[in-house]
Amino acid sequence: MKLICDPHCHTIASGHAYSTVDEIAREAAKKELELIAITDHCVRMPGAPHIYHFWNLDVIPDYIYGVRVLRGVETNILDVEGTIDMDKPLLKRMEIVLASMHDNCFIPMSQSENTAAYINVMKNPYVDIIAHSGNPAYPINISEFVDAAKYYDKIIEINNCSLKGNIRAGSKQNCNYIITECMKKGVDICASTDSHIAYDIGEFDNVYKFLESIPNLNEDLVLSTSKEKLIKKLNIHGKNIKC
Repeated sequence: MKLICDPHCHTIASGHAYSTVDEIAREAAKKELELIAITDHCVRMPGAPHIYHFWNLDVIPDYIYGVRVLRGVETNILDVEGTIDMDKPLLKRMEIVLASMHDNCFIPMSQSENTAAYINVMKNPYVDIIAHSGNPAYPINISEFVDAAKYYDKIIEINNCSLKGNIRAGSKQNCNYIITECMKKGVDICASTDSHIAYDIGEFDNVYKFLESIPNLNEDLVLSTSKEKLIKKLNIHGKNIKC
């Protein structure tokens, strides 16, 4: 298996990341990636860019150094109702939308409440990917979570940072349960680096080790292996992305 798409990348605009769009694309080309997504943190994250940043993403070219660049956002889940910090008119303009939990924006709650928050955000038709859901700080009912991803046709992220052990420590076991359920139920997954500096783009070492440990892995469900496959899935969600 070769992972050639990295759909979760942060630029200096996120406030706690350290590379520009150009630097990220250059590194992606160097590592022979075919697609990256610029998904800076949305406005409720401390240090995040002004909302105008996202309105102006169209200035980023489709291709930089031969790499397809998707313009997107990592939104913050704000409450049990699944509210996120970007409104519909702007969400409709995004080529890729991640939704995730961060303690700056959503204080960890009970398993049932965390699960409800994820399920409710999946009801948002503009959300494509649920990011780093294996974080043990936010316990969830994994079976219900994956069932909802299947029903609402969402992509579940396997996050290389989460598998390192120093960030969202303890995620590996939860990710194992999550991906096992995804394999059983036919839920698409994507691998990402969640990079905050260009050098980490395309560094999937932890993801590769993790996926190799999964019995009967269905590679067809791993969308990061194909630019066309990932874009096709996003277009099913109502996008109009050209390869």
